Amino acid sequence: MAAVFLVTLYEYSPLFYIAVVFTCFIVTTGLVLGWFGWDVPVILRNSEEAQFNARVFKKQMRQVKNPFGLEITNPSSASITNGITLTTDCLEDSLLTCYWGCSVQKLYEALQKHFYCFRISTPQALEDALYSEYLHQEQYFIKKDSKEEIYCELPRDTKIEDFGTVPRSRYPLVALLTLADEDNREIYDIISMVSVIHIPDKTYKLSCRILYQYLLLAQGQFHDLKQLFMSANNNSAPSSNSSPEDKSADRSLLEKAGLSEGELEPPEESSRDCVVCQNGAVNWVLLPCRHACLCDGCVRHFQQCPMCRQLVQESFALGSQKEQDKDKLKTL
Repeated sequence: MAAVFLVTLYEYSPLFYIAVVFTCFIVTTGLVLGWFGWDVPVILRNSEEAQFNARVFKKQMRQVKNPFGLEITNPSSASITNGITLTTDCLEDSLLTCYWGCSVQKLYEALQKHFYCFRISTPQALEDALYSEYLHQEQYFIKKDSKEEIYCELPRDTKIEDFGTVPRSRYPLVALLTLADEDNREIYDIISMVSVIHIPDKTYKLSCRILYQYLLLAQGQFHDLKQLFMSANNNSAPSSNSSPEDKSADRSLLEKAGLSEGELEPPEESSRDCVVCQNGAVNWVLLPCRHACLCDGCVRHFQQCPMCRQLVQESFALGSQKEQDKDKLKTL
């Protein structure tokens, strides 16, 4: 009977075609929307739209004060034979201890000991953790808030001109900054800072630079201090022609980010304006690319970094809205 009905419907009525098309439409819709409970892979949108709908997590940050600052003065003139000049900027009286030819393996074992065993809050603690696996040690007393230039060099009698080919078993220089006064170690969360410095020699002529900086906390954690990449405005005037108010606002933003003015490239083209709207102040850092380029109003609309197009996994604010309002009042 069913066959006779379909043949009759096919011969005498266009309802057959309508029924077939409607049935196919219902089945396809059910598969796409998952009405039947079947896991059928269906592409509903392109990859960019799928990434746009992905949720970006806002990282909760905790502000801490870093009492230590260390920079290289005239990196182009530094070498194993000529030595290196370091500039310190510390909030309290501190000790700068330099370890030449420090063992790579022993250094990272020492960082693990800081996490699991004992706290590296003094030069002696690091020396015990290194098991004296270094070639030469120098120590200097750094006065509070004095940007001193410290000249460090290997003694001539060591007769060391290079540290071998890459990969190396020793770092050319490891600089440790610790608080000189024991009472100050109870005030700050950060109790010491370890800087790994590359210095060019005959074998490896890479320019002098700080490779890593580790902040060691009193609770046992240690964190790798990384540079943020600020946006640049090509239309901005050089810093020498900018007003004192603009310089003060720029310096305040850099302090929130944990950067010094010398870490921006190029420094004369630094801008605190959002790269999208060119109006709001930059306040958000995107991870993992570490570009600081968006304001509070624009950050919610981007799942990809507007500068490098990398997918944003997390983001965090440089400062709260209250701090920004205070900065605006200061510049008025």
